[in-house]
Amino acid sequence: MRVFWLISGLLSLGFGLLGVVLPLLPTVPFMLLAAFCFSRSSERLHAWLLSHPSFGPAIQDWRDHRAISLKAKRLATVMVGGVFLISILMGLRPHLLAIQGLTLCAVMIFLWTRPSGPR
Repeated sequence: MRVFWLISGLLSLGFGLLGVVLPLLPTVPFMLLAAFCFSRSSERLHAWLLSHPSFGPAIQDWRDHRAISLKAKRLATVMVGGVFLISILMGLRPHLLAIQGLTLCAVMIFLWTRPSGPR
């Protein structure tokens, strides 16, 4: 079972790293999943991920407080707005914009109803 969790953690880490450079692929959810998987397979990788200067604080805030930092919320809101604006400028069909808009609104509601944490 440890091998399953290790492979799942490595795949999640890979997707999370891709999300750093690909604007539509989220980073933090994959890093959270990687931390979960590594906690069941590799203490070394789990500790590395939690101590990582970029990813560690967000993972620890979520793990300890189910919180998302205010900075992350603001950045995500700007990015979501940018993605929707790009979709409008690309001339997507109205029903596709409606589906995307509803989905992005649901994401923003989830994001902004989480606590901002102690940081």
